[in-house]
Amino acid sequence: MNIRAQMSMVFHLDKCIGCHTCSISCKNIWTDRMGTEYMWWNNVETKPGTGYPTLWEDQDRYRGGWEVSNGKLRLKLQGKIGTFLNIFFNPYLPTIDDYYEPWTYRYEDLFNSPDSDDQPSARPISMITGKPIEIEAGPNWDDDLGGSPFYAEKDINLNVLTESEKHQLFQLERLVFFYLPRICNHCLNPGCVAACPARAIYKRGEDGIVLVNQEKCRGWRMCISGCPYKKVYYNWTTGKAEKCILCYPRLEAGQAPACFHSCVGRIRYSGVILYDADMIERVASAEPTQLVTAIRDIIKDPFDESVIASARKNGITDQVIKSAQESPVYRFLKVYKLALPLHPEFRTIPMLFYVPPLLPVISSLRGNSFELRDEFFPTAESLRIPIKYLSALLSAGNEKEVIEIYKKLIAVRIYKRSSSVGDISRMEMKKVMDEAGISTDEAEEIYKLTSLPTYADRFSIPSFMRERVIETLEQTDVRKTETGFGFIKKPKRGW
Repeated sequence: MNIRAQMSMVFHLDKCIGCHTCSISCKNIWTDRMGTEYMWWNNVETKPGTGYPTLWEDQDRYRGGWEVSNGKLRLKLQGKIGTFLNIFFNPYLPTIDDYYEPWTYRYEDLFNSPDSDDQPSARPISMITGKPIEIEAGPNWDDDLGGSPFYAEKDINLNVLTESEKHQLFQLERLVFFYLPRICNHCLNPGCVAACPARAIYKRGEDGIVLVNQEKCRGWRMCISGCPYKKVYYNWTTGKAEKCILCYPRLEAGQAPACFHSCVGRIRYSGVILYDADMIERVASAEPTQLVTAIRDIIKDPFDESVIASARKNGITDQVIKSAQESPVYRFLKVYKLALPLHPEFRTIPMLFYVPPLLPVISSLRGNSFELRDEFFPTAESLRIPIKYLSALLSAGNEKEVIEIYKKLIAVRIYKRSSSVGDISRMEMKKVMDEAGISTDEAEEIYKLTSLPTYADRFSIPSFMRERVIETLEQTDVRKTETGFGFIKKPKRGW
């Protein structure tokens, strides 16, 4: 057993209101520099939809993540020979059109235009070329367009549905969409780390955050293709790769990342989990239907004495272990089993998990009022969004995992309605709870953690004592000026 610590996250999709406050807070801190205009380390997508960059989930096109070939786990992008042959030309990169060409406005047109009867306007110009452009895309261009034939219907996850099911999904009365916030998953088996020929990307030992060494990076951009979530970006000014750093300067001070702290809907939870590093290859090589179970298995019980002993042996402090014991991520993922990874079939073992959106599925209009349906657990056909779609998005096609979560979420609603409103009998409520496999105590805990969480409930962030890690290699006064904002010295290209 090789126990290590990892900062992990849970996003509760039923609470996301699509306000993009998280995206703006991240943008204002980290990517307001030249060359980073198109970078959105945090973005919020509308699902069904094509996402950002366009069709990032299509790995036949981008070849991100891992695959099992002849019983062995291998990078889907290419091997060592392929890396050598493509090192100066990577055919699997998204283009600027797959993102969008960043623009500003020529504001002097408003002040310098001659007298006229027409209202002057500021013409958009490219921030890359400086020339006038026609705006055709943006980071959330398909925002709220859940029924659009140009965006929603091109969602690759809809390929698992039949034509009849697709037609029903886009009927006006069944039309539905939800928001999917995305940041770097800081995976246990990151494709970006494996794909980098310069070994510039690394995973920090004390907290598992994946970072890019700006001095080693040569700008070959294999990391962009290797990441199936397309959360590594290329800075066209410095010639370096950049990505979400999970606001590690804030974490080292015991504060939540900016996007977590600013979240209006309070959908974000963060905490330490303890995992067995010896299981990584076995988990990443699991059968598709077993991937969710395997990912849960790699995360170990922080109260287990043998796990604690192995963690201490690896230098994990008691403060970090205590944080793992209080982690809301552990409770969502292992205790309540309510959270699922995004596209586990990419086999990177992501450490960002999602509670599926429940949506209004258990009431119907009768006369002039809404009433509960007779069946508390609707079939896949009666859901406004098909189970097949959600399983393609969150459980590698394993519908059972999604159904079990929905049973628990609906049971919690029934429990609270019975205890608060009183129009559902205790016998009826108990039947629902038994079928979902949760007790009233668990339902109350889930309700409080979901609906009434305090800051301390949502975040369990220890001090990782970065100075101790640095002291094993160098003197801490060398790092005195590093705060995580900008560059200490101007970055140089590698050629």
